[in-house]
Amino acid sequence: YVMLLTLSPYTPRFRDRVSPPGVMIRPYLNGFTIAFNVSQPNTWQPYVDSMHHFLAAYDDKVQEEKNIECVPGQYFIQGGNDSEEKKACQFKRSLLQNCSGIEDPTFGYSKGQPCILLKMNRIIGYRPGAGVPVSVDCKVQKGNESHLRSVDFYPGNGTFDLMYYPYYGKFTHVNYTSPLVAMHFTDVQKNYLVPIQCSLNGKGIINDLNSDRFLGRIIFTLSIGK
Repeated sequence: YVMLLTLSPYTPRFRDRVSPPGVMIRPYLNGFTIAFNVSQPNTWQPYVDSMHHFLAAYDDKVQEEKNIECVPGQYFIQGGNDSEEKKACQFKRSLLQNCSGIEDPTFGYSKGQPCILLKMNRIIGYRPGAGVPVSVDCKVQKGNESHLRSVDFYPGNGTFDLMYYPYYGKFTHVNYTSPLVAMHFTDVQKNYLVPIQCSLNGKGIINDLNSDRFLGRIIFTLSIGK
């Protein structure tokens, strides 16, 4: 009990061996297979609804009211006591462009060109990339590489800007909104199960550990029918 009294509720005491981040995708409904038929809206509408629900917190107006504009390209280091509330940088869904759900409310699913969002797990105090933004790339995990012919990344060239880091924890970084990278699969082979691996790339990132499929990468399957 006495030892517990010495621990801070705001930050971990030991952070010298913080593991690199894992990642997760949205939508995430029935495991890591996203399967639908373009001609049958009932098969892709649940994915669309899930995306809209998830991105509600990223609405431009919500972000403008709660968070501040930050300087891109550099870490947002905040001093003060551990217990002081920290400011959070805006991440507006409009940054996701064709995957924002603003111009195309179906996120490309109605065209057989689905958008999938990638989110890096939160780690208190972690500064990914050691000063260089972490980027994302995708490829066919196993099989015919030609089944994945084109992927667009948003925002920009598919990077997690440094200004969203470090994260200070849920008690003080109350309005923190995790940055996202949107992957727009504009040309995927139809009527096939296409296993895809999307990976983080940057200094200090580990993405090739066979025993952990979520550490620095994620593997999922796209099955798009006509």
